[in-house]
Amino acid sequence: MNIQIFGTKKCNDTKKAERFFKERGIKYQFIDMKEKGMSKGEFTSVAQVNGGLDNMINWEGRTKSGGLRSCADRSGAETDQDILALIKYIADEDKLEKVLENPQVIKTPVVRNGKQSTLGYQPDVWKGWN
Repeated sequence: MNIQIFGTKKCNDTKKAERFFKERGIKYQFIDMKEKGMSKGEFTSVAQVNGGLDNMINWEGRTKSGGLRSCADRSGAETDQDILALIKYIADEDKLEKVLENPQVIKTPVVRNGKQSTLGYQPDVWKGWN
């Protein structure tokens, strides 16, 4: 397995994901999205597997959305809501760049294993990975 966990150090779901792999003796690479976001290629491949760009975004901001939450540090909820509104209404060809500029709107953790990936804490899926 080649596990990558994209998240932030303060995100509880990211910490739980790290603990899941650590307890099973599975090596992983942690990428702090506050320090280094996802590349365009990484984001695009993860988005394809997870239902597209819109599914990658935590539209609820700080609150849970379908059991998923973005835990990236924020300067304030109003700012996040403004960014989310902008992303929602800008031209499709501009959305990807705006999301990559604002990784705090991405649902975390993003866990990758080669071409497989998940959004949020998904231990039942990870157990089936080889």
